[in-house]
Amino acid sequence: MISSLRGSVAAASGGTVVVEVGGVGYRVAVTPQLALSSPIGSPAFLHTALIVREDDMSLFGFSTTDELEVFDLLRGVTGVGPKSALGVLAHLTPSQVATAVASEDDAAFRRVSGIGPKTAKLIIVQLAGKLDIRVQAPTVTARSTTSADVLVALIGLGWSERDAQSAIDAVLDDADPSVSSAVPALLRAALTRLGPQRASV
Repeated sequence: MISSLRGSVAAASGGTVVVEVGGVGYRVAVTPQLALSSPIGSPAFLHTALIVREDDMSLFGFSTTDELEVFDLLRGVTGVGPKSALGVLAHLTPSQVATAVASEDDAAFRRVSGIGPKTAKLIIVQLAGKLDIRVQAPTVTARSTTSADVLVALIGLGWSERDAQSAIDAVLDDADPSVSSAVPALLRAALTRLGPQRASV
């Protein structure tokens, strides 16, 4: 079992990155956001899941253990394969998955390509009570479209979900409505809070 990779990015495109470790390149399926935030030559550390089938061995990689945990839980749902599970995490953060499950919002999953109405309802039913408690603590701002879009953008730029959400929450605590309701304004304010240094992948 390959549970993690540490090395440098040899290639990145679409939904894959190649991480070179000790002269060996590992092709890893990732979210488009993570691929975009992985420039060639940059250091990389990924939590991984190795999926073994009769005719295929595939690696799926994530920047946080929360994402890996949710990925594994999603794969346990009837009708959800690894590609669909990765598709969910390309659209929703772990906190947003927990929020959707807790509020029985199957529409959040139906928006993901490959997830139909029946499977979306199964995700709600089969994941109920299974998500880690620290993932199940979404804030009100994480549910808003504006802050969710900004969160995805910040993760794509290289910050961790935790740091990005903390910056968004800090801005929203003392921001006026014009900032909290507009993606560009909220993104600029959050970037100011975070400062110039990106989180390592």
